[in-house]
Amino acid sequence: MGSPVEPFEFKQCISIIKSTGKRAKDLRELREIIGLISDESLFHHTYQYFLKRRILEFNNDFAYWAGESLEERTLSEYFSNIDPFLFKEINELRRALLEVIDNYLKQFPEPREAMPGNEFYFNEAVILCFPAGLRANNLAEFLIAIKYIDPASIYYHFYEARVRLGSGVDDFSKWVEDVLGRTDLALKIRNIDPLMHTLDGIREHLAEAVEEEVKKDMEVMPE
Repeated sequence: MGSPVEPFEFKQCISIIKSTGKRAKDLRELREIIGLISDESLFHHTYQYFLKRRILEFNNDFAYWAGESLEERTLSEYFSNIDPFLFKEINELRRALLEVIDNYLKQFPEPREAMPGNEFYFNEAVILCFPAGLRANNLAEFLIAIKYIDPASIYYHFYEARVRLGSGVDDFSKWVEDVLGRTDLALKIRNIDPLMHTLDGIREHLAEAVEEEVKKDMEVMPE
C-alpha cells in the first residue's frame, strides 16, 4: 500500500491598500520617487499588478499610467517589456525601471504632464494570506478546484509563489511534479506565460492542461 499523497492546500489572499502620500505628475518626478520609494511600494506597482483585473496591454502600473494618463505609448511598451519575475532582488527591478526612464528622457527631454487628477499615486499594499478551506488529494480534485477557486488564489499560487519560493516556480507545477510525479504536466503549467494572460486566462490554461491529463488517466483505467 502506497504512502498517502500530500494534498494541495489552496490559499486565499486579500490586498489592503495604503497611500504613501507621494505622487508624480510627469516622468521626471516619477523617476525621482521610484529611486526613493519603499520596496513594498515598488512590489505593489509591479508584482501585485497581476492581482488586479489587468488590461493585457500593460504589465505594471507604470506602463498603465504612461499609456493612459500620459498617452506615451512607446514609453508604456518599454515599461511593459520589463518582466519582474526575472529579477532576484527588488532593487534590480528598480534599476531596470530607472533605466527605461533615463533612456526615454534622452530622446524626449521635455516630458508631458498628466492632467490634474491623473497623477501617478504611489501606494503600498499589505497582503493577508489564509487557507481557502479547499484541498485536492488527486488530479481530478485539483481540476475541479482550479475551475472554481477565487482568482486571488490563482494569483497567490501562480504569481506570488515565484517570488516567495525564490526559484521562479509556481506552487501548482511544483506540487504536480514533486508530489504527483507528473513532470510533463508540470512543464506544461510552467510554459504558461504569466505576462500574457489575465487571472481568468491563467485559470483556463491551467484547467485545459490538467483536464487533458485527467482524460488520459480515464482512458487507461481498467474496466
